[in-house]
Amino acid sequence: MNSYVVLDLETTGLRPETDRILEIGALKIEDGHVAKQYSVLINPQMQIPYGVQNLTGITQAMAEKGEDAEKALRDFLEFCGNLPLLGHNILFDYSFVKHMAVGMGLKFEKDGVDTLKIARKTLPDLGSRSLEFLCRHYHIQQEHAHRAMDDARCTWQLFQCLQEEFGEACPEVFLPGKLICHVKKQTPVTNSQKLYLNDLLKYHRIDTDIKIESLTKSEASRMIDHIILQYGRIKR
Repeated sequence: MNSYVVLDLETTGLRPETDRILEIGALKIEDGHVAKQYSVLINPQMQIPYGVQNLTGITQAMAEKGEDAEKALRDFLEFCGNLPLLGHNILFDYSFVKHMAVGMGLKFEKDGVDTLKIARKTLPDLGSRSLEFLCRHYHIQQEHAHRAMDDARCTWQLFQCLQEEFGEACPEVFLPGKLICHVKKQTPVTNSQKLYLNDLLKYHRIDTDIKIESLTKSEASRMIDHIILQYGRIKR
């Protein structure tokens, strides 16, 4: 695999159905060299959990100055072209991108290589196979861990180290395979949901940074259920 795209994301949480992409970092590798890079901070139009802010260093103020999510994703899909993906636990990143792409009515079907799977196969005795641990194992310097571009660069260097050490002994684990993630197209929030959500927020005096217009129908439904469960229905 001489040409591919190394991908890493930072997200607002772990579930692509309900959480959102916060940052994309990607390297286009051609013939073993970095040909291009793509890095963008995205405005998720919601409050970033404090744990995520502490982990990544991406503050709410930084995110709110970020790129529009739809434009960022379209630019990234163009950047990828038909190349396979490389990532550490690549299915996590792929699932977030695919959920967003499907929501926009776009296709995103990819083959990929996972450095986490390679490490599990070739380094079974290590205490951990996290990106941070493997970087220490191979003396790969991480200047800004949990920032997308830095982690993408580290993943690429890790792949090179693993390939150099195990490429001849285990060539099959370095071959791209089809990435499987089944996603249903999400419909946007309905007008009746917008009205009811706004009424609930005003009635219970709830402050939220979530942009209701950015929600999907299922996200709005979950938000309504959560508010009713915690605060109760509107009493007429």
